Amino acid sequence: MPQPHQIELLAPARDADIGIEAIQHGADAVYIGGPGFGARAGAGNPVADIERLARHAHRFDARIFVTLNTILRDDELEPARRLAWQLYDAGADALIIQDMGLLQLDLPPIQLHASTQTDIRTPAKARFLQDAGLSQIVLARELDLTQIAAIRDVLEPARCGIEFFIHGALCVAYSGQCYISHAHTGRSANRGDCSQACRLPYQVVDAQGRFVAHDAHVLSMKDNNQSLNLGPLIDAGVRSFKIEGRYKDMGYVKNITAHYRRLFDDILEQRPELARASSGRCQFGFTPDPLQNFNREFTDYFVHGRQIDVGAFDTPKNPGQPIGHVTRVAGDHFELQTDNPALTLANGDGLCFWDPLKTLVGAQANRVEALGDGRWRVFPKDPMAQLRELRRGTPVHRNRSMDWVRALERKSAERRIGVWLTLSETADGLSLSATDEDGHSGAAQVALAWAAPRQPAAAEHALREALARLGETLFAPLGIALALPRPWFVPSSVANALRRDAIAALEAARAAAWQRLPRAQPLEPPTPYPEDTLSYLANVFNQQARDFYARHGVRVIDAAYESHQEPGEVSLMITKHCVRYSLSLCPKQAKGVVGVKGTIRAEPLQLINGKERLTLRFDCKPCEMHVVGRIKPGVVQRAEREAAEHALRFYRAPPRGARSFE
Repeated sequence: MPQPHQIELLAPARDADIGIEAIQHGADAVYIGGPGFGARAGAGNPVADIERLARHAHRFDARIFVTLNTILRDDELEPARRLAWQLYDAGADALIIQDMGLLQLDLPPIQLHASTQTDIRTPAKARFLQDAGLSQIVLARELDLTQIAAIRDVLEPARCGIEFFIHGALCVAYSGQCYISHAHTGRSANRGDCSQACRLPYQVVDAQGRFVAHDAHVLSMKDNNQSLNLGPLIDAGVRSFKIEGRYKDMGYVKNITAHYRRLFDDILEQRPELARASSGRCQFGFTPDPLQNFNREFTDYFVHGRQIDVGAFDTPKNPGQPIGHVTRVAGDHFELQTDNPALTLANGDGLCFWDPLKTLVGAQANRVEALGDGRWRVFPKDPMAQLRELRRGTPVHRNRSMDWVRALERKSAERRIGVWLTLSETADGLSLSATDEDGHSGAAQVALAWAAPRQPAAAEHALREALARLGETLFAPLGIALALPRPWFVPSSVANALRRDAIAALEAARAAAWQRLPRAQPLEPPTPYPEDTLSYLANVFNQQARDFYARHGVRVIDAAYESHQEPGEVSLMITKHCVRYSLSLCPKQAKGVVGVKGTIRAEPLQLINGKERLTLRFDCKPCEMHVVGRIKPGVVQRAEREAAEHALRFYRAPPRGARSFE
C-alpha cells in the first residue's frame, strides 16, 4: 500500500520476466500469480520465479503482490496457508485475496489486499474490509468519481488505500458476481477458470419472441482506458492505479506501463504534494501508444456516469486502426492506398476489414511490396478466395504492426536511480561517497600515494569520466564533485575500483534499508458486517469463511453457487451494463419523447446462443441488469463424481429462492 501522498502504478505480469520488464518500464508494483489459487488459472508461477522478481523489484523499492484470490474448498485451506508462507519467505510484499476464510488462518505477517472479486461498491463494504485488516481494496470498475470519493471519505488513508483499474479488458459483470461459466460448463470464474460466455454472440429476443438483435456480442465490453481521467481519479482518492492483463504478452505490458508512467510523471511534475511510490526514472526507446496493442476500442466506462457506447457488440476481436482502402483486387493479391503516405507496411502485418454482415475478416500480409506514394501490394497468407468480400473501396484496418512488435522484442527501456558522487582526500589516499536521490549512502576508500598529474585539466576530465561510468548499474550520475585540495593523478584502474566498491556499498545500504509493508491488524471486537444475511452471492465456500462472517455478526449464511445449493433459476450475472439501454430501449431514454413515452416496457429479454438460453431482467432502481439462468444437471453430476473421487469437503447450506424482480 502506498503512503497517502504516493501514487502507485501497478502492472500485471504473466511471468517473472514480464514482471521484470514492467519494473524496467516504470511500474511501482507488479501483481503476479503464484503456483495456485489465483483468479487466472493459466497464469501461475513457481515460488522461485516470484523470489527472483521480488529481488529485482526491491532494488527500486518497487513491490510484488501475489494473487491468492480464488474461493477455496475446505481441503484447500491448508495448502493455501502453506503457500502464503512460502510466498512471504520468497519476498512477496502482499497477497491479493477474495476468500475471507484466509483471515481465520495462521498467515504470515504479510500485507493483505482485497481483490476486485470481493465486489466493493459501497462505503460500508469498503470500511468493513479496512476494519477486518485489509490494507488495500480494489474497487469495482463500475464506480463513478462521486462513488469513489464517498468510499475515500470513510477510509483512514494511513490504514487502507484505494486501488482502481485504469486499463485493459473489462468484465461485464461486477467482479465476483458472475456464475454463467460455472452454470454452463462447471468452470468457475471465482476459481480462476472463466469460459468467457460474455464474449459470445447472442440473439436478443423480446417477450413476444421478436428479434431485437441478431448475432450481437451484447455482453462484450470495450476495453478500459482512463488515460484522460487520472487527475480526477487522484482527487477522488485513488492511490494505486492498476493495469489489467495477467494473460497479456510482454509487448503489451511494456507499452501500457510506459504509457501510464509518462502520464503520471507529467502529473507529478505539476503536483509536488504527490510522489512516486518507488525509486528511479525511466527512459524509453520507443513512443508508447495504447492503440498498438490488442484492444476492442476504448471506453472510460462509468467513471463519468452511464455511457451508451461501452459495448464492443460487433466483435470481441481487435479491429485495429484504419490505415487506408483497397484500390485493386487480383487473383493472388490486393492493393491498397494508405491514408498517411508515411505509413509503412511489413511482412506479417495483421490486416482486417468488415464484411457486409459486420463480421471482422482477417487478411494477414504474407508479403508486401511498396508501390510508392502510399500505395502497397499485399500478398495475403490465405487464398484470395477466402477474402471474397474484399472489394475496391473497402476500408482496411491494421491490428498488428510487425515493426512495432519487433521494436518491443528488443531492449526498450532503462530505469536508473539518480546518485551524487563525491571524491575526497584522506590521510592515506582517497574516499568516494555515493548518495542516491532517496538519501541512501555508500562509500569506498583506497590507499594511494599522491601524485601530481602532468596535465591537470585532462586528468580531471578523465577522472570524472571514470567515476560517471555507471551504465551497468542501477544508477545514473546526478553530479560528480571532486572535493580535492590539490590536483591528483588517479590511475583509471583505481578510479574504476573505487566506483564499483562505492556503488556496491550503496546497493547494500539500500537493501539494508528495505522494509516489508506492515500487516494491518483487524479491529477488536470484530466490526459487524453491513448485512446480517448473505446469499450465494457472497461466495462462501468453506467453513472458515462461514465462521468469519458469523464472527462479524452475520446470522444467515448461504453457500457459494459452486456448492450447487441453488438448482433453480437465479441471477448468474449482475452487471451495471444494460443491454436495453445500449440498444436504446430503456424507458428512461424515452422519457419526454412524444409518441414514444409509455410504449417501451421494462419486460425481460432473452439471450440465445445455440442451446443456451438466458433471461435478462432489469432492476431499474439501482439501474442494474441481472442475467438469469440455472445450472446444468451435467455440471452438478460431474461435480458430485469429483467430490466422491477426491473426498472434497465444503460448507453446505439449505437452498434459498432466486431473487424476484418486479
